[in-house]
Amino acid sequence: MSMLRALWNDREAATAVEYALLAVLVSLAALSAIGTLGNALSNVFVAVANDMSNASDGSL
Repeated sequence: MSMLRALWNDREAATAVEYALLAVLVSLAALSAIGTLGNALSNVFVAVANDMSNASDGSL
């Protein structure tokens, strides 16, 4: 119990927790951005593939 009190009063422990929470938030934002970018890039490749397929059929 005294260890918990020591951590509760320790300013460095609070700073470490704040940095950990900040790292988690930055990681979530990065994952979200990567997911969105991946979907957009996939759509571009599908469009290019469709255009190339249409061009080879002579229907472009």
